[in-house]
Amino acid sequence: MIRAERIDRVIDEAIAARRLVGAVVMVVEGGAITYRRAAGFADREAGIPMREDTLFRAASLTKPLVAATILALAEKGRLALSDAVTKSLPEFRPKLADGREPAITLAQLLTHTAGLTYSYPRDRAITSGLPDTAVTLDETLRRIAAQPLAYEPGTAWAYSMATDVLGAVAAAVHGSTLAEAVRAHVTGPLGMADTEFPPVDAARLAVPYGDGEDEPVRMGEPHVMASPWGDRLTFSPSRILNPSAFQSGGAGMATTAPDYIRFLTAILSGGGPILQPDTVRRALANQTGEIEQAPGKRFSYLGSTTIDPAMAELPWPAGTNSWGGIYGHIWSIDPASDIAMVSLTNTALYGGEGAFPLALRRALYDG
Repeated sequence: MIRAERIDRVIDEAIAARRLVGAVVMVVEGGAITYRRAAGFADREAGIPMREDTLFRAASLTKPLVAATILALAEKGRLALSDAVTKSLPEFRPKLADGREPAITLAQLLTHTAGLTYSYPRDRAITSGLPDTAVTLDETLRRIAAQPLAYEPGTAWAYSMATDVLGAVAAAVHGSTLAEAVRAHVTGPLGMADTEFPPVDAARLAVPYGDGEDEPVRMGEPHVMASPWGDRLTFSPSRILNPSAFQSGGAGMATTAPDYIRFLTAILSGGGPILQPDTVRRALANQTGEIEQAPGKRFSYLGSTTIDPAMAELPWPAGTNSWGGIYGHIWSIDPASDIAMVSLTNTALYGGEGAFPLALRRALYDG
């Protein structure tokens, strides 16, 4: 069975089993798109089919775009990854539980080794880019800085609001909003006209769904569901349309599969026109040393980087970078095989966690 047939089967089976509502999947190999498909529904109840130009809430697919913006600013000499975050954000000075104030570098923010987290139970006003909020980014950062760091920066890995902090850095250094900074350094040069916050055309936004007992459930406002990490997730699908909600560098953008594959292709091809090849090589490399993101994985400046495929139980070679988005998305960049893939779905969490993404990845590689 050829690759396209294998990928088709994975998508068809997930939709037929009523685990997935809709998806757009694209694969690039050797600089050319070798697979592209929109399947299922963008709005199941209205019978609106998924299309290639359907817009999705990008969630954490926002993070690599903000990271690339920071890397581009570093290339231009506007900042250095070794800079303390206080150079750009003088008021952002979180302390350890013992009262010490450690230096936090931009590199540590890029790799989620800065001592921050996504969980701040002592201050519920601190929110990621998922729940709706009237709290500004400045106020959010002030509140984060008032909470004790979870660990000494540079000694552990924890997924966190670090990229929201980087978004504030990018905006400050560029002298504008985060949206304008990302557009100037990444999405504009790549022609990613649909990748913005807020979305360019709300009518094209896919309706989001959450996993249900019999079939995915159309998300309400808000939509709360259990996560595989032992906590509960609160989604506010309308947040992306709220002009008062802060521009979240960790989860706030909208995108399409054709736009995102442009970004992945640029990185896979050496970075042009947004980054230099040396920058891309460093960006994809292990930047956390012996600090694990998960078994067989470390972290790069763009996402998880596979060190030991067997230990990680992944079908691709070492050096492959990957990550996803909580609304049901995954992406991967495999420099060794010259392959990149993006899968955008409107089904959380099934589209981005567990059986579907693993089956999709195996279909990409198992010939």
